Amino acid sequence: MNLLGIETSCDETAAAVVAGGERLLSSVVASQFDTHGRYGGIVPELAAREHLRSIVPVVREAVELAGLGYRDLGAVAVTCGPGLVGSLLVGMSYGKALSVSWGLPLIGVHHLEGHIHAVILEERQKGQTVEFPALALVVSGGHTSMFHVEHSSPTDYNYNLLGRTRDDAAGEAFDKVAKLLGFPYPGGPVVDRLAPYGNPNAVRFSMARMKGNDLDFSFSGLKTAVLRHVQAAAMDAEIARRRELTRSVPRPTVEQWLERTPQPTLDLLASFQETVVEELFRRALRAAGQHDVRSLIVSGGVACNSRLRDRFQAREIPYPVYFPSVRLSTDNAAMIAAAAYPKFLAGRFSDLSLTADAALPL
Repeated sequence: MNLLGIETSCDETAAAVVAGGERLLSSVVASQFDTHGRYGGIVPELAAREHLRSIVPVVREAVELAGLGYRDLGAVAVTCGPGLVGSLLVGMSYGKALSVSWGLPLIGVHHLEGHIHAVILEERQKGQTVEFPALALVVSGGHTSMFHVEHSSPTDYNYNLLGRTRDDAAGEAFDKVAKLLGFPYPGGPVVDRLAPYGNPNAVRFSMARMKGNDLDFSFSGLKTAVLRHVQAAAMDAEIARRRELTRSVPRPTVEQWLERTPQPTLDLLASFQETVVEELFRRALRAAGQHDVRSLIVSGGVACNSRLRDRFQAREIPYPVYFPSVRLSTDNAAMIAAAAYPKFLAGRFSDLSLTADAALPL
């Protein structure tokens, strides 16, 4: 029942061992922030190369930290999509090699299913269970999707897509706005740290109005509105100062950012963040009202955002809201091993024809 999870869908090489779907024995993540930071975003070819460098030592460390050998594993679970194809292929290829070498079953896992199971895993570790049916909002740099999740047996989870972004994901919008304003990649954490110093009502942004499915999201218009605001405010000089700080200081402090960020820009950051959070909150609340749900799951990298967490603790939500811990909000392999456990129990294994799918639906 010890499952090894491998996650390489984007820019983090991760491996973890989970026992019985509820005990996290180890979790190792090698990030690539320094590699991609100089480019202001993820370069797919570089991401795949870094995975090649890291995959063997990361998996070895995860197994050793769990106090196990490869013969003690019950199966190997790998992310098979969605994500960057080159990155996915590194993890899948190594997972297949381990499967063949040690005679272990192979289990392909959907990345978004993993994010949902990060919450389920941590609640089980507390001796608690998530109430189903649930509304799951997965918000990250590459995805913004809502699912109605039903759980009828230990081996049966059903996911019904209710809404998704039609353009930029929420995390992508955070990163692009931060880059526009002269902050480094990843920009989301920087915005989160600086927004409390600004007025979230200072700049009025319009909420997206969706034709067709009113549960879908759109953030490209908001990103463009920020661009127009920056152009009108003639912010080139202060943006240049922040970029210079990034080049000279690897990891600037909040105080250093504040010295180079005037109050109107802090207000802009706070207003942008508030609009994104309100978009996510209102549509999630609308979806919950339209479907039978007993709880709400919020997961993915943007679930680390402090304002998002505060907003979803609002009194108007009449049922439990579950967030993963910060370390299991961003991409990790514990969530992949946890999501593989029901498949393991049901004997739903993959063969060596399993391939990477950049747009794999759930």
